[in-house]
Amino acid sequence: MTIHVKGLTKRFGRKHVLNGLDLTVTPGVTGLLGPNGAGKTTLLRCLATTLAPDGGSMDVLGLNPADRVQRTELRRRLGYLPQDPGHYPHFTAFDLVDYVAILKEITDRRERHAEVRRVLAEVDLSEQAKVRVRRLSGGMRQRLALAQALLGRPDLLILDEPTVGLDPEQRMRFRAVVSKVGESRTVLLSTHQTEDVAALCERVVVMDGGSAVFDGTPGGLAATAAGRVWLSEDPPDAARLFWRTADGRYRTLGERPAGGGAAEPGVEDGYLLLLGDRARVAA
Repeated sequence: MTIHVKGLTKRFGRKHVLNGLDLTVTPGVTGLLGPNGAGKTTLLRCLATTLAPDGGSMDVLGLNPADRVQRTELRRRLGYLPQDPGHYPHFTAFDLVDYVAILKEITDRRERHAEVRRVLAEVDLSEQAKVRVRRLSGGMRQRLALAQALLGRPDLLILDEPTVGLDPEQRMRFRAVVSKVGESRTVLLSTHQTEDVAALCERVVVMDGGSAVFDGTPGGLAATAAGRVWLSEDPPDAARLFWRTADGRYRTLGERPAGGGAAEPGVEDGYLLLLGDRARVAA
């Protein structure tokens, strides 16, 4: 067990963002899904020790983040990619990652530079090592943030919306990097991309209203939509969850429309039916 959260609460003003959350995460790749405001980013910030919860308990890598000494040790063993990673625009890509490596206490210069080159290669930025951050594209900056999170081969990798700005080829490379980490360590990632969850995650947790409303495999989430996904030639009369597919037919979730035939459910179908209207934009 890498993470054990019990009764976690966090409130901003009158809004309860985390509402008595219970969660256990084991080695492998676990995905967090949920609409905006579900509490995903707040949970990740608490686990990454950048935000203190109001109540409940956390055990992360056998350490208690509420204890100052244990919190420092935990920070040495985790990698974190926040939703909005900050960059120093005048640094080169190499210098920025090197600076973060110093903060992570990799003090030997030769060892540190070898590690910086390794993580830049992992995210396919070796050729941009001497390019200033301000000249990098949005996707390159996102990969640079991932490189920083990979420094030191962390036991726990926390990623908040890591594939934002990545093109399909870069997303495939991201999946390869993260799946490799997940073979022996723990990855917890938040995303709105249900296809990333289906392709990458062994486990998915759906959050809504600060609580976990589903916890299982991607296949299990898809199975919750069995018998509730339909394809028809004409648009349904009253259904709210439907769209026109590339082949011109209409995919409907929920009640069977007139002339509708059963379709194989996917992760997105299960997610949308679980959360209804609140999930449509996020998915």
